Amino acid sequence: MGEEEAAAPFTRSSYKQTLIDQISGNLIAGDLTVKIHAAREIRSLIRHHNSSHQIRAKFASAGVIQPLVLMLYSRNHDARHASLLAVLNLASRNERNKEQIVTSGAIPPLVDLLNSHNNTTLRELATAAILTLSTAQPNKQTIINSGVIPLLVQILSCGTVQARVDAVTALYNLTTSKQQPTVTPDAKAIPPLINLLKECKKSSKFAEKTTFLIKIVLKSEEGRLTITNTVDGILTLVETIEDGSLTSTEHAVSALLALCLSCRSKYRELILNQGAIPGLLRLTAYGTDQGQDMARTLLDLLRDSHPEKRPSSTVVEKMVHDIAARVDGLENTGKCLVQDLVQRSASKIQTPT
Repeated sequence: MGEEEAAAPFTRSSYKQTLIDQISGNLIAGDLTVKIHAAREIRSLIRHHNSSHQIRAKFASAGVIQPLVLMLYSRNHDARHASLLAVLNLASRNERNKEQIVTSGAIPPLVDLLNSHNNTTLRELATAAILTLSTAQPNKQTIINSGVIPLLVQILSCGTVQARVDAVTALYNLTTSKQQPTVTPDAKAIPPLINLLKECKKSSKFAEKTTFLIKIVLKSEEGRLTITNTVDGILTLVETIEDGSLTSTEHAVSALLALCLSCRSKYRELILNQGAIPGLLRLTAYGTDQGQDMARTLLDLLRDSHPEKRPSSTVVEKMVHDIAARVDGLENTGKCLVQDLVQRSASKIQTPT
């Protein structure tokens, strides 16, 4: 009985390896129909096996990545679809496979699929593949050099909902690359990013990535001009300051601060008119150190006069009351809120460094 129990795991392991070898052989040496079936089997085996991380490694060792990448170049829809799904499953949670997929030449056919407007399914899968592969640091520069950034920006406007979400995350991954040169999406990204930020929960991780992208696009004059011409562009950033997580709030404040620093006379009124004061006041009291500093700097820029030095607590209190009175008259509960926030903000300014 003991021998049978000991043999059982070995038998299961041997059967699994035999199956992997058989599928891999079919993918490498079979005709197109056999290759398509093998690619589907790879995906199925990975998805439905408890030790999927081992299956991914074994398939890669069996040499399936190169023939799967070659299938991405096929003009046959089923071949591309099956190979895309197999590649996605092989790449998931396996850094070595991600790197091997890219070095095997997967990026050019994926870029070609992103350019295709005839098949939304393949385009969505290609976007997901770019996202997955972009999480591996060694892949980022290769992906950036492929010219994929403008295509991802296009998908923000015309892709499926899932493709848009994946495009945001892929752009975030690529723009946070530690390698040089750094990359910034085109200003055309601003309107769809604002729309996505409107629709999502402001405290979500997705909002954090979206506000980060908006922030870096606003470093350019074209980006700043675009957001002023985008419906609810500045308002959406103001709402994020009020309702966002600490991270998305900081990104939103940084974006508005970039506007005001670039041309105070042009953007001050636009920001004030969208009701930015309450959220900024709250941030001076409850934000991180960096968030508080940015909020105070922006409040300073929103004043009627702009002093050269950081204001004292007395000046801050007067500044806050002047601006808030200008916006809503400090009536009822709004007045109490401002008084509380002024006290907290002033006490932080008085705290020695």
